Amino acid sequence: MLYNSTRNTNVRINASAAIKQGLSEEGGLFLPESIPAVSLEQIEALSKLSYPERAKYVLGLYLTDFTQEELDDVVSVYNKERFETDSVAPVYKLNQRTFFLELWHGPTCAFKDMALQVLPRLLTKSAKKNDDGKEIVILTATSGDTGKAALEGFKDVEGTKIAVFYPVSGVSNIQKLQMVTQQGDNVGVCAVEGNFDDAQTGVKKIFTDAEYKKELSDKGYVFSSANSINWGRLAPQIVYYFSAYCDMLAGGEIQLGEKINVVVPTGNFGNILAAYYAKNMGVPIGKLICASNQNNVLTDFISTGEYNRNRGFFTTASPSMDILISSNLERLLFELSGKSAEVTGEWMKQLTEAGKYTVPDEIKIKLNDLFWGGYCSDLDTALTIDDTYKKYGYVIDPHTAVGKNVYDQYLTETDDATKTIIASTASPYKFSKFVNESIGISIADKDEFQILEDLCVASGIKIPKSLAGLKNAEIRFNSVASKEALKEYVDSIL
Repeated sequence: MLYNSTRNTNVRINASAAIKQGLSEEGGLFLPESIPAVSLEQIEALSKLSYPERAKYVLGLYLTDFTQEELDDVVSVYNKERFETDSVAPVYKLNQRTFFLELWHGPTCAFKDMALQVLPRLLTKSAKKNDDGKEIVILTATSGDTGKAALEGFKDVEGTKIAVFYPVSGVSNIQKLQMVTQQGDNVGVCAVEGNFDDAQTGVKKIFTDAEYKKELSDKGYVFSSANSINWGRLAPQIVYYFSAYCDMLAGGEIQLGEKINVVVPTGNFGNILAAYYAKNMGVPIGKLICASNQNNVLTDFISTGEYNRNRGFFTTASPSMDILISSNLERLLFELSGKSAEVTGEWMKQLTEAGKYTVPDEIKIKLNDLFWGGYCSDLDTALTIDDTYKKYGYVIDPHTAVGKNVYDQYLTETDDATKTIIASTASPYKFSKFVNESIGISIADKDEFQILEDLCVASGIKIPKSLAGLKNAEIRFNSVASKEALKEYVDSIL
C-alpha cells in the first residue's frame, strides 16, 4: 500500500515514510492510494476476536511494510492495564436504538488514547525503517485531549521529543492540569495566546518553513506530528468502528449486513473521517451524522457546500470541538473530487487566502448522500446531559452530549429507525464542573477534586486513577507564547 499527498499525487511513499514525515512537503496530507475492501464474512470472523486482534487485522491492510511481529507489538498496547477494561472500547446500550461507543477508558480518559497509545510505536518503527539518524520532534496543537494523550504516549520514548501547544483559555481546568503536570524528560508544554486555530496555524507554519526545517535537520532533528493530520493517528481510529459493529453483531443487537448509523462529535473532522473509511472498507454504515457545537462551520458546509471560517469563534463547554479550520476535511475533499490534487489544493489555497471556498453541486450531492450535519448550544448540551442522566442514569461528557443532541435532531427530522452508535469521546470526569452543574450538583466553593468526588457519587463510575492523581502533581510548565513565537519555544526545548 502506497500513499499520495492530497496536493501532489506524484508523491508515492510507503506507510512508514508517511507516518514518519507526518505532513507532505507541500503541505498536503498523506492518504492511501486505495481503500482496502473487507467482506461481511471477514467482519463476522472479526466479531469473534479480541480488540487487539481486530486492530492487527485492520491496521495490517494499510501498514503493509510492517511485519506481523511489528504489528503484534503495536497492538499490544490495547490491554486492561492501560485501558482499565477488557474490551478496550466497549459499546453501551442506552435503549433499543441508541448505543454509545465508549472511547475514553485509556490513560488520559479521552478517545485520543485509542490512537496515541499506538502512534509512538508506529513512529519509532517507521523511523528505523527510514533511518537517517535524526531525532524525531513531535509538534502538536491541541484543543484539549490530543495534547495530554500525545504527551503520555511519547513521554521518555527514545529518539523523540514532543512539544504541545494549547489555547491559553480554551481547555478545561482538568485538561490543563493534565498537560502542565506531565512527567517525562523529552516533553514540553506551552500555552498559546488565542484559540485552537491560532495554535494549529502556528504549528503548520513551522512544518512548512523549509528554512527552519533545514536548520534543525542540520542539527540532527526531523519534525513529525501527533495530530490526526498524521496517518498513523487516523488509521487506528478506523479500528474502533469495525469493533463497534463486531460487538453489536456478537451481542445479537444486529444481523450480519444490517446497517447502522454513526454519530460523531467532531471539530477537526478526523474521528468522523475514520468512520467514513470504515464505511468504504465494507462496514455496513448508513448515515454519518456530523455533530458540532456552536462553532458550526462543518454543519454549514454540509448544508450549503460553502466552507467559511470567517465567523465568530466561540469558547464552549465542549472545547475539543472549538475549531474553525477542520484539517482532516481535506482528505475527504480529495476523495470526493476524484482524487484531484489540483482541485483540492486550490480549495485549500482559497481557505488560506480568503478564509472560504465553495464546492460544486456534484460534490455537495456526494457530501449530502454521506453525511447529515447538526449542532447545538451549550444550553442544549447541558439539557442533554441532564436528560440522559434522569432517563437512563447514564452520565455523559459535553462532547458526547453534543453528539446525542444532534442525533435527537436527526431523529426528529428523519424518523430513521436504524440502530445508531454515538461516539462517546471523553470521560465525564474531564469536564466535571459542567457535568455536575448540568445534573444539579452544586460546585460552589468546591475545588476540582471535591467536584470529582461528587460526580463519582452521582454516576457510580470510579474516578480514573490518572485524574485522581492530579491532586498532588507538580506543575512543570507555565510558558505562554504568541502564535508567531512558537519556533522560539521549540528552540528552547531542543
